[in-house]
Amino acid sequence: MNNKLAAVALAAVVAGGYAVTTVPASAATTAKAAPTRCHTADLKAGFATGGDAAPEMGQTTKQTQAFIWFTNKNSRTCTLSGFPGVDMVGAQSTDGTWSLARSAKRPVKITLEKGDTVDFSINLLPVAKSTPKKEKFVPKTFLVTPPNETTHFTLTWPFGGQILKQDGATHPGTYVNPIGF
Repeated sequence: MNNKLAAVALAAVVAGGYAVTTVPASAATTAKAAPTRCHTADLKAGFATGGDAAPEMGQTTKQTQAFIWFTNKNSRTCTLSGFPGVDMVGAQSTDGTWSLARSAKRPVKITLEKGDTVDFSINLLPVAKSTPKKEKFVPKTFLVTPPNETTHFTLTWPFGGQILKQDGATHPGTYVNPIGF
């Protein structure tokens, strides 16, 4: 009898132009909010320096890669997607600051739980020490800004070497890839 009464009440509500939807209490309490993006304060950053992570700065015939990592130090889960901002500050008086161009790779969304780490790569075009000073850039520090943020990390370049100075080039041999690449 109760089922018939509920069906009649529901039919009356629908006929009156209203739709009623119920959500079981168990579903309402287990739903989690989607993680929001990671902020600079949620992260720590550094150069990957172990084993094969170090760029081959001693060779001068091809590109090499350096890797920078972000680790979620916050207790909440967050996401990163896009390109980090990378400004290289040079050691020579003629170097200045070089804002790296972006690669053509398409960014993906990465979810980081507490303690999770993701990295990104920077393609570098090293040059010989004998290259004229005006044609080489000697990295000293990197100012690294997570995607969609305005506050950066200052990382000291640990690898030595020089990079072909192409800060005004349309398609430079030194550029940044998106998070996860």
